[in-house]
Amino acid sequence: MGSALGLGSQYPADHARPPAVRPLRQASSVDVEHDRFETLWGGLPPHVLLIEDDEGDALLVEELVEDSGIAVRLGRARSLAHGLRQLQADPPQCVLLDLHLPDAQGLDALKRVLAASAEAAVVVLTGLSEEQAGLAAVAAGAQDYLVKGRLEADVFMRAIRYAVQRKQTERAAAALQTGRLRAEENARLERGLLPTPLLIDDTVSVCARYRPGRAQALLGGDFYDVVQTSDGSTHAVVGDVSGHGPDEAALGVCLRVAWRAFVMAGARGQDLLDLLEKILVAERSGPEIFATLISLTRRPGDGHVSVQRAGHPGFLVRSADGVRLEAVAGGPALGIMPDWDSDWPVTEIPVEPSGAVMLFTDGLIEGRTGPGSQRLDEQGLLDIAGRHTHLPADPFVDALIHTAQDLAADWGGLADDVAVLHLEWNTSP
Repeated sequence: MGSALGLGSQYPADHARPPAVRPLRQASSVDVEHDRFETLWGGLPPHVLLIEDDEGDALLVEELVEDSGIAVRLGRARSLAHGLRQLQADPPQCVLLDLHLPDAQGLDALKRVLAASAEAAVVVLTGLSEEQAGLAAVAAGAQDYLVKGRLEADVFMRAIRYAVQRKQTERAAAALQTGRLRAEENARLERGLLPTPLLIDDTVSVCARYRPGRAQALLGGDFYDVVQTSDGSTHAVVGDVSGHGPDEAALGVCLRVAWRAFVMAGARGQDLLDLLEKILVAERSGPEIFATLISLTRRPGDGHVSVQRAGHPGFLVRSADGVRLEAVAGGPALGIMPDWDSDWPVTEIPVEPSGAVMLFTDGLIEGRTGPGSQRLDEQGLLDIAGRHTHLPADPFVDALIHTAQDLAADWGGLADDVAVLHLEWNTSP
């Protein structure tokens, strides 16, 4: 292929290269451009990959880099296939791409480079008669184009720097937009996962908390709900859908809404969890998805709560004498064995008339607190609760969450979502 720079044909690849003749330039211009590059790359030489099969054109790009006085780590690929391999093996900040390669032509080469690297800026190299091709390349996703026959060292390096800055700006804008969309999605999911309790009187006070896992951009599948039915009974649930992401969060919303609807329609005990499992199996995205939950009911005047567990941790019971952990008998998580006749027994647990209970998801107790597999676990949570048993509901719940976070901080933090539901009855014996 002939050189479009106008000089490349003077120096065939098998001839010695003559000494480079550098144009006279003001030192201040070089110094300013050098300082800008150092600021842009934190003092490290930028990595630029040249994908160019013409030896003469490649030689002059090397001369432009040398004449600029700026340290650049310049890589070279003689075909698109070779360039794509280098993109994966040693990602550059900028790609200089010739549109006429042995294995790719025009915008096809550009599209393949853009598909291979979402982070590198791309500057297209065109010939004197191909300026429209350069404009088309920019419209197709390149950050800039350079006409080979009109290049000077300072303009050449400035174009690379501006292209990289443009790419960084584009990525920042895309990340900002993604963050906004995620925030909007979080708000929609939160309204479904974390509802306002449906209460008909003031006999029970509710304190609820939700904390997304540290690595999650979206809410996970943890959910809770509290309703009072017309007979004055209090019903509560805390659940956790396996996995993270919008599908799991949406399934958590579905289960939460289904639980409320079934309870208000009169479903109780085994029938309630049978119905919830059917909903989960029908709505889940794959057979590996399951959900754990704990559900309780307290009728007016009862000295106990009726509890069901489906693969979920136990719960805390608070009384005048302190706090204790209850891990009642339970059945499997919903969706684990949908074709079997699973049994979720109902267990009655004593609770004082003005007592309280705290339900939670396993994200609160599974954070690592030491080397190896050392975790807080239920007994560790009970120890923390015992030190704060004198506190009212809100500071009590906050103290447990903050302490669990602090204990896990040096070991990766609380990686899973945390949902906590505290119920306190305002009745006398």
